[in-house]
Amino acid sequence: MYRRLDSKPLLDTATLLRRRIEERFPESSLSRVAAELEAVTGEAAAFSDAVGRPNYPLRVAVGLGVMVVVGVVVGLVSRLPITGATPSWSDLVQGLEALVNDCVFVAIAVFFLLSLEPRRKRRQVLTALHTLRSLAHIVDMHQLTKDPDRLIVGGPDTASSPARTMTAFELARYLDYSTEMLAIVAKIAALYVQEFADPIALDAAGSVQALAVDLSRAIGQKIMLLDRRPPA
Repeated sequence: MYRRLDSKPLLDTATLLRRRIEERFPESSLSRVAAELEAVTGEAAAFSDAVGRPNYPLRVAVGLGVMVVVGVVVGLVSRLPITGATPSWSDLVQGLEALVNDCVFVAIAVFFLLSLEPRRKRRQVLTALHTLRSLAHIVDMHQLTKDPDRLIVGGPDTASSPARTMTAFELARYLDYSTEMLAIVAKIAALYVQEFADPIALDAAGSVQALAVDLSRAIGQKIMLLDRRPPA
């Protein structure tokens, strides 16, 4: 049971995190992002199951297509004129070259048909991962102006300075919530490809996870600054 990522605890975690953010920062933009993350988490399980499930209608269509291609080739070969005369070397070479070309074209056609399902699923996974990557950047944008240095060092604001209304405790909680949301983003990326071991999709999921880790590491540095803040 601990060798597969279960979607239910992940959804429970996302739901609880959204509630915590709403209770701590009601009507905040971060709470709305958390609600969107909860919705994406709820859709991830169904998406992962759909990607891992065989597409039988498409497989039947592909099988029929392969049979048609092979049948056409067999029909063309059966109509070739056969004579009892011994062919010359030039005719034999031309015939072998034409046969090789036909085999290559048939192999390409069969490969194209057989790769329809994985290519379709790969496109779906990459689209979902692109949305997830954008969500990670949105989470990061919300904490971008949350600067702990202003609480530690202070200094005058300018006309364009963002509002600084949070206490040190509230800022720490805000940053903690952001790292938790990024952790959930990384887990959703892993869930997307859990049933679809495609190298390209796995690489894309790994890049989303690396992005979430890098963004969390940068937020963690802000939290460390707050932890080093001398008591008031």
